Amino acid sequence: MKKIAICVTNDLVADQRVNKTAYSLSNNNFDITIIGRQLKNSLPVNCNYKTKRFKLLFNKGFLFYANYNIRLFFYLLFSDFDIFLSNDLDTLPACYYASRLKKKPIIYDSHELFTEVPELVNRNFVKNFWTKIEKHILPKLRYTYTVCQSIADIYNKKYRTSFKVVRNIPVCKNTEKEQIKHSTEKIILYQGAVNKGRGLEQIIKAMPFINNAKLLIIGDGDVLKDLKHLANKLDINNKIKFTGKIPFEKLKPITQTADLGISLEQNIGLNYYYALPNKIFDYIHSNIPILASDLPEIKNIIEKYNVGELINDFSPESLSQKINNLLNNDKKLNLYKQNTYTAAKELCWQTEEKIILEIFSSIKNKKRKS
Repeated sequence: MKKIAICVTNDLVADQRVNKTAYSLSNNNFDITIIGRQLKNSLPVNCNYKTKRFKLLFNKGFLFYANYNIRLFFYLLFSDFDIFLSNDLDTLPACYYASRLKKKPIIYDSHELFTEVPELVNRNFVKNFWTKIEKHILPKLRYTYTVCQSIADIYNKKYRTSFKVVRNIPVCKNTEKEQIKHSTEKIILYQGAVNKGRGLEQIIKAMPFINNAKLLIIGDGDVLKDLKHLANKLDINNKIKFTGKIPFEKLKPITQTADLGISLEQNIGLNYYYALPNKIFDYIHSNIPILASDLPEIKNIIEKYNVGELINDFSPESLSQKINNLLNNDKKLNLYKQNTYTAAKELCWQTEEKIILEIFSSIKNKKRKS
């Protein structure tokens, strides 16, 4: 049984993509260990595969990335893994150099256009640092995949690579489950990273003008404290609930209680412009109508399956008007909700995982022949 090291920089609690990958490989006779980090507030990991979480001296900035990659490099170097799976550019240096020294195969899963994330857009020195790493390593990689076709096209054109596409779609289960409502108040849901450029500041500013609705924000991130301060400043704490991070295995029952799911990524860099957030698919599999940014990859899903509406004006007036109109139009909401049932049957992880399994199987078969 081949031993796989799946490497990430998060704490393993809420990474649905990595969890699905691990389960797919485990169910196909691979021995899986996911490697991440332990934070002060990290929740226990509940899974059927092995995990390793580093406790680090630094958890932010350059010292964190350096500390993590050094720890990861030596851990991989003195391990007996057969294949390394690097998730995103921030784990790639350690995985790549360990794979070279040990002469082991490496696979790269790019969850985003890393050098174009909003946190790097106006930080030229840091952006150039990561770009140099990307430019040095990516052209040398044989086995690569990413989350959408637009990002794959950019990498393939820029580095002459052969990125495949594995979208971050939920596992298909019985989706025809009734929503559990505890009040007549509507629930607007955001779930995911609470970071810059996600439209969260804009939706909070719109909440005073949205009638008979509560905003539920599930997740953690760099701007969480700022958003709580903004809600307090606007005196709308009664209209907003911040849950913090929730383990992915407990998330769906909460998601299903919502009336409208939002994905309001801002056009502040190519990474968000070409984003295809997994929350879009989570909403679809929980049968929730969607209000989303009018960006290419998102637009393609929303319009193809007619599961919601798009918006490109994020002013409080425009957002609140759009949401009020949607929440007060039961006919539209029911249409979009019904369409999610059809979409969920087509958009399945069971289809996406075939690409990952083909890559790993090709490596396994290659080893047998050599």
